[in-house]
Amino acid sequence: MKLSTKGRYGLRAMIDLAIHSKENQVSIKSISERQEISENYLERIIALLKKAGYVKSTRGAQGGYMLTKKPDQISVGNILRALEGDLNPVDCSLINDDKVCSESSLCVTKFVWKRISDSINDVVDNISLQDLVNEQLEIDKSQLSR
Repeated sequence: MKLSTKGRYGLRAMIDLAIHSKENQVSIKSISERQEISENYLERIIALLKKAGYVKSTRGAQGGYMLTKKPDQISVGNILRALEGDLNPVDCSLINDDKVCSESSLCVTKFVWKRISDSINDVVDNISLQDLVNEQLEIDKSQLSR
């Protein structure tokens, strides 16, 4: 499974928001500059995160974006699913209840796909945005001490 730039950049943008929007709202321009992501592309990503309920915005001169929840209440899985859709490696009836597969009773590989899917979802659902913020702050701190 390979995540698109939408998922990767969206995760970086959410970390940036979590770090910089504690007191003030953050502009797309400032996130774009810090993360080196095109403003236009970032606007589309933020729109998806806003639609999913993880980001809110305010218009005007002092406007911008901020998180709707605390970083420890948002998982990496929440963010990636909002941007990428489900994270399943294949369309399989064992993973997706709404899928019908005529070969299901004969398919031994479905157990592989199910275990991969469960593992991916377990990992991303157990890493919070706050965990990534903490990691980023440690990296920033170690860079300053060089």
